[in-house]
Amino acid sequence: MELGRIGAPFGLAGWLHVSSFTEPPQALLEYREWALRPDGGERKRHRLLEGHRHGERLVARLEGVESRDAAALLTGAWVEVERAALPPTGDREYYRADLIGLEVENLEGVALGRVAYFIDAPAGAVMVVKDRADAAAGTREASRREHWVLADPAHVRRVDLAAGRILVDWPAALE
Repeated sequence: MELGRIGAPFGLAGWLHVSSFTEPPQALLEYREWALRPDGGERKRHRLLEGHRHGERLVARLEGVESRDAAALLTGAWVEVERAALPPTGDREYYRADLIGLEVENLEGVALGRVAYFIDAPAGAVMVVKDRADAAAGTREASRREHWVLADPAHVRRVDLAAGRILVDWPAALE
């Protein structure tokens, strides 16, 4: 499960800036084993030696990363932890990764598409739901339509992980 992303090096001794996706952000430091995965690259395990909050982000030091150059090679890598290491969710709580790919339908019964990813916006988390609509007759191309649905209890009415569906209070077309 993706819980953060590595930023630029911090200092000269191999420390890294880290953006945490956990709440609170420093909860990421409770996981002592991190798997770092660069975009399109291979996952590699690292042991967290130490870390702390630094402004809006974290700074951390990993085993085997002892210089600024070594830290720079990790910039942009995703911080992942084993799913089994995560605490269980509470009532009406879900890990975002568990919602990716679920079908989304609104209260009127209109299929909006599937959850593609989440964005953290100032007003809160947003589910980006993508649908492949039929293209105009006579063409082989399909157009993509997106719905940006606020991922809060007022808009996400029901999640059924077993059925792979999410029911939302969201119009099919916003004007």
